Amino acid sequence: MSESHRVGCPRCVVPIARTGAGGWACPEHGEVAPLWKPTEVTYAAFTEHLARAGTFPTYLPWPLGPGWSVTDFAVVEDGVPRATMTCVSGATALDGPVDVMVVSEETGTGLGARVAGLPAGPDGLPGRPLHGGVADGPPEVKVKLDAHTVGLWPVSTSRSEVEWDRSVLAGEAHGRWLWLVLRPASAILLLRDLWILRDVSVTGPQLVTLPFGGPAPSW
Repeated sequence: MSESHRVGCPRCVVPIARTGAGGWACPEHGEVAPLWKPTEVTYAAFTEHLARAGTFPTYLPWPLGPGWSVTDFAVVEDGVPRATMTCVSGATALDGPVDVMVVSEETGTGLGARVAGLPAGPDGLPGRPLHGGVADGPPEVKVKLDAHTVGLWPVSTSRSEVEWDRSVLAGEAHGRWLWLVLRPASAILLLRDLWILRDVSVTGPQLVTLPFGGPAPSW
């Protein structure tokens, strides 16, 4: 394990441990693919993150506005990458400090639900905000992903202890679940304009210009 990263459960904050078979196990969720989270949010740690994630997409809002920075990131990987998370933080005149977290994950991982502060079912989702990839009614917002526009639907936080402090949206992109978690909840108004999410795993030298650091959000 790299000293620049901590390892944990993708579904909860309970510490995990090695199993006799060389895998990882959580006391609450049994065998899990480990979540790798940096001990310090830096460009060097982010390059390690991208190497561990491989071809699995790591999405960031693009471009970052003035005063915004990357404040956290993580990857779920056990030889095969299964999920990534990024957080960018800044401030707006209406909301004050804002965190925007983006999760892309394979079905059953549970990272998106954890970041959203929700319990996850066996498929990794809190109930079923989407049914077979198609939700009831039009999407709440749309984001641009590569050359495609992806619809996102609201996920209720009524079953969590953080109901009023965040807005949660989920959809499907490239056969994976895509989550957006915004804090405070009113920051969802930032998505009135079409946001662009970029897979920075293929960005290259431009990443050097990204600002890193600042208080990491709790999740």
